[in-house]
Order: sequence, then C-alpha cells, then structure tokens
Amino acid sequence: MNTHKLAGIALVAIFSVAASGCDPIEASVDSVNETVLPAPLPVLVTTPETMDIFAAYKTAAAIAADAEAPILARVAGQVVEILVEEGDEVSKGQILARLDGDRLRLEMLQAQANLEKMSREYDRLANLHERGLVSATTYDGLKYDRQALRAVYKLKCLNYSYIEIRATISGVVSSRDINVGTNIEIGEIAFTVSDTSRLVSYLNIPQTELSKFSPGHEATVTVDAMPDIHFRATVARISPTIDVRSGTFRATLYINNQDGSLAPGMFARFTIAYEKHSDALVIPVEALVREDTETVVYVVIDGAAVRRTIQAGIQSDGNVEVLNGLDKNDEIVVTGLSGLRDGSRVLASIRAQGNFRG
Repeated sequence: MNTHKLAGIALVAIFSVAASGCDPIEASVDSVNETVLPAPLPVLVTTPETMDIFAAYKTAAAIAADAEAPILARVAGQVVEILVEEGDEVSKGQILARLDGDRLRLEMLQAQANLEKMSREYDRLANLHERGLVSATTYDGLKYDRQALRAVYKLKCLNYSYIEIRATISGVVSSRDINVGTNIEIGEIAFTVSDTSRLVSYLNIPQTELSKFSPGHEATVTVDAMPDIHFRATVARISPTIDVRSGTFRATLYINNQDGSLAPGMFARFTIAYEKHSDALVIPVEALVREDTETVVYVVIDGAAVRRTIQAGIQSDGNVEVLNGLDKNDEIVVTGLSGLRDGSRVLASIRAQGNFRG
C-alpha cells in the first residue's frame, strides 16, 4: 500500500469521527470507563494471637516395659499345675506353676537321713573325744563330714523348693510358655512377667539436635490406638557416646503408665519441647507464603490485600511465631491465598481464633 492510499484512509477516519460529533480523545476515555473491574476475591482472615509456643523435636519409636523378667525353670521336671494366665497381675515371689517333685523330694529325704546318721555318730564321738578316747584328727574329720552332709541336705531342700516356679518381679504375666504335662529343662522359660507401671523408650537423637536436650526435659506421647490422648514422658538420661552406625545419640525416656493404658510393643510418637517463648505473637502456619528467601503474609486493609514481609520464629502444632512485621490487630489472610497479589481486592470473612490449634 503506497503513501497516498494511507493518507486517504486517515482522512476518512477523521471525517467519520467529526461527523459523529465525538472527539477522538473523549472516545478513548469512555472505553476505559466502561471496563469491568474483577470481582473481589473471597478470603478468610484472622488476627494474631498471643500465647506460649514451644520449639519441639518430633520422632517415633516403640515403647517397652522398663522391667521385664523371663521366669526360668531352676530344676527339670514335668508341669503338673499352672496357677496364672497371660494378663494376670502377680507379685514378686508368687507361685505361678508347679512341677512334679517326687524325685527331688526323695533325694532331699535321703540327704536328711544321711545327715541325721552322721549327726548321731558325731555326738557319740564327741563324748569320747572329750574323754581323750578319740584322736583330734578323727574327731575333726567327722566334724567336716557332718558339715558337708548338712550342705548337701540344704541343697536338696533348695532344689525341691524350685518345683514351685515363682515370679521374680511384680507385674503382669505377658506370656506363658508351658502347658500342663510339658517336660521342662533347667533354664527354659516358663513365663515372662512385665512391670508395665513404667514404660521405657529409646530415641535416636541426631548430633545436630543433641545440644537442645538434657535429662529432665518432658515429652508428649501419642499412640495410634488412642490418637486423641496425650501421655507424658521424661528424658531420664542421654548416652554420652555416639552410635557410629547411625551417627546418633541414644536418649532414654520413661513413661508413667500407672493406669495401664499403654502396652509394651506399641509404636509411639514423641514430641519433646526444648525451648519456650512466652506471650509470643502467633499466627496459623497456613497464612505463610514462601517467596524465595522471604516469608510473606497478606494483610487486609480497606478491602485490599497488602503484601507484608515478616520474620518467623518457632513453628509448632500448626502455628508459627512472628518476630516482627505484624501487629496484633492486623487481619491476615489464612484461606484464599491462591492467586492473591499485592493490592488485590478481597471480600474478607473472619475466622475465630479458637481454630488456631486445629
């Protein structure tokens, strides 16, 4: 298209505008005024809350009985009576089962008879020794023989007493490994008794976290079987040596279980609070927006979302501490952050602070 044709088209356009009685500049302004503004974005807002917040380390481990004892047979024999079952509470020294003790009883009676025979002979020779009719060597030899037979008799009595299998600790029978009629040998496990009033767990603490813990720190414990119940545990001790295989230190925690709610073998989740900030300014962690190296929230001011950079502190249980960048009266967006920009028009609804802790 040549220059003369372009000039002609431009003149036609100008005359057309003039004929309609409109100024070209005024037409452009009217077009802008008729542009439809985007609808406000619906958001949910809340205000910061002041509360105590704890820095915590979370991990998981199995729990076990602090005191658990296998009850072993001390003599061989056939089981003739079982007096307890799994789940029964027992006391230290209580009889749990009995073995057939006929052979051991006869051995005890034999040893008793031998001792009594030797004692009579000793008494007879003692009178003769006092009168000088028996040498000191013969008398001393008889005295030592009598002491040896007394020891044998006591040993036989002790073995006979072992036909009664007794609990070595107080607790709950966690397993029964024998049946009536079973022939059991010396050293075989008959029962296992566990003291479940205090449970123990061993946590592996990374080297980087070790400085945060010390004996006496308390922990909160939850188990899958009772997710809404929180139990208390205490760090009893921390091993001074490192496990070269895992690069961790071992911490021993005790759990009070006097009511018997927990059972050895449960898998538990531990939360150990190691630092407390009192009266901290706290907001829900869902209000945070991570932008490169900055932590951002959006504050609603006069119907618009205003981008605000903050410094975050401790984060725990769905909340985060705000060290600076917010005031306690600021309304921060917690829901509806998707697509939100600095200056976006919003329609805000208020969420109650009671929802902070979920």
